[in-house]
Amino acid sequence: MKVCIIIDDSLPSSIKVAAKMIHELACELILQGHEVSVITPDTNVSFVSVEKLDGVTIYRFHSGEIKNVGKVKRALNETLLSWNAWKNTKDILKENPHDLIIYYSPTIFFGPFVYMLKRVWNVKSYLILRDFFPQWTIDNKILKKHSPITYYFKFFERINYSVADTIGVMSEKNLEWFRRYYKTDKPLEVLYNWADLQMFEKESDRYRKKLGLKNKVVFFYGGNLGHAQDMMNIVRLAVNMKYEKQAHFVLVGAGDEYELIEDNIQSQNITLLPSVNQEEFKQMLSEFDIGLFTLNKNHITHNFPGKLLGYMVQEMPILGSVNPDNDLKNVLEKYDAGLVTVNGEDQLFYENAKKLLDEKFRLQMGKNAKNLLIEKFSVGSAVVQIL
Repeated sequence: MKVCIIIDDSLPSSIKVAAKMIHELACELILQGHEVSVITPDTNVSFVSVEKLDGVTIYRFHSGEIKNVGKVKRALNETLLSWNAWKNTKDILKENPHDLIIYYSPTIFFGPFVYMLKRVWNVKSYLILRDFFPQWTIDNKILKKHSPITYYFKFFERINYSVADTIGVMSEKNLEWFRRYYKTDKPLEVLYNWADLQMFEKESDRYRKKLGLKNKVVFFYGGNLGHAQDMMNIVRLAVNMKYEKQAHFVLVGAGDEYELIEDNIQSQNITLLPSVNQEEFKQMLSEFDIGLFTLNKNHITHNFPGKLLGYMVQEMPILGSVNPDNDLKNVLEKYDAGLVTVNGEDQLFYENAKKLLDEKFRLQMGKNAKNLLIEKFSVGSAVVQIL
């Protein structure tokens, strides 16, 4: 079978978890005997380029910037994604039919492109839906529910859903929410996030030495530093932990709250670093002790951050803070793989962090996290389910 995967970012240049997940999915498809093409935008090509990475054929089409740029510029360039994708790749793809389309959201703007490919190839499509946009921006009062821009985004969101033959969301709670708020006859199912199970071998203590963290217990956050996460939640935790001399926080990534974090670092126990490539990120995971995550308390949908899988691969215990009623809390606690509080429970967040200073406790919890990954979040099971 020839499988076409569409995503707005890809390896090797990307630093995003989504790009890593999709590449792992593509490699597993190849391992199971299929051919795989990935179609993705790129600001550095003038028309379209074709390359190979680990057996995956990658078509990069010209696009304006859509990552780490202003909101207006991003919205305009994302709106043009389907137009640019079709304009630049149609001649190649018409002569190279595939048997299945898998596309990833966010972004919500690939719907028209998927529609055109389905007409040309007469195939089915599977939407991997990881983000209910624009709903989370409404929840967090970034957009008004009935504003023109919200209706504009919802128009493209409906197209995105309408061209899917099956939609996979990331948790049971998301499935319940989606069925309640979006009336659709599309087959819906839970498709958990996934990861390659291979642990990254630590080469050295390079980052510990570089950052002066010898003998420290390092709480590590890697990924988007944005409004959807509420990064001040972690900054507050670091401030509360300032008298725990063992503890240090390392935050790595990019996003619209990077400067906010930078402006509010009040103690010496927190280090903020810009994004790094995937290999450097893996090196950090291999060196540090505890995986951190946070979600904005105003969300009414239930995100499962992809970064957790990287933590699990490296047998890191997880310390997190979620929006109310998020079933991620139940999953992690059922397997004793992490300690999770509701965002706003600052004292309990702090007490959980203190518990993880105990080496024996966190090592056992890290092993439990790896067991959870193996049982529920393997890339092999994701491939089987999609096919």
